[in-house]
Amino acid sequence: MIPVQSATTKKPAPVDGRALRDVCGNFATGVTVITSGAGQDASGTTVNSFTSVSLEPPLVLICLHRSSRLLPVVQESGGFVVNFLTQHQQSVAWAFAGRASARMDEVVHHRSEAGLPVLSEALAFLDCRLITEYDGGDHAILLGEVVELGAPAAQEDPLIFFQGTMRELDGDAAAARAS
Repeated sequence: MIPVQSATTKKPAPVDGRALRDVCGNFATGVTVITSGAGQDASGTTVNSFTSVSLEPPLVLICLHRSSRLLPVVQESGGFVVNFLTQHQQSVAWAFAGRASARMDEVVHHRSEAGLPVLSEALAFLDCRLITEYDGGDHAILLGEVVELGAPAAQEDPLIFFQGTMRELDGDAAAARAS
């Protein structure tokens, strides 16, 4: 049973944002680059706040900071692409992570059927139609319906993010998966 806080119970002090970030850094996540837009407006940003929500209908969500340069691009285009990065794409992840992000013409990409940019060398991609946006404090929570997906035939290991650094999977884990 979960205890319920009564009106007479003293409220705990607010959680420090830096402490929350440090603790959540102990959860390993995959690394994605979210892309969107057309022409000169095409852009991307590195994100690890991605999750699958539903198989029927096929829904995923991402979170973008309210001041992200990509948020208005996604809102204008009505969609986004989730590109799952391979262990060899750490430089791509860092290139899209900063405020002065890489331009789409600096990376190998093609267009999805909906016309959104897809990183051609990514492990896999999900092209999503923006369904709705929710308030998530300093972030926008974007729910998208997957309308196209793909993964190359030759699979590589994913790039992961753990304790503030990008890492590759341990070779032993890859060997165990292969057996």
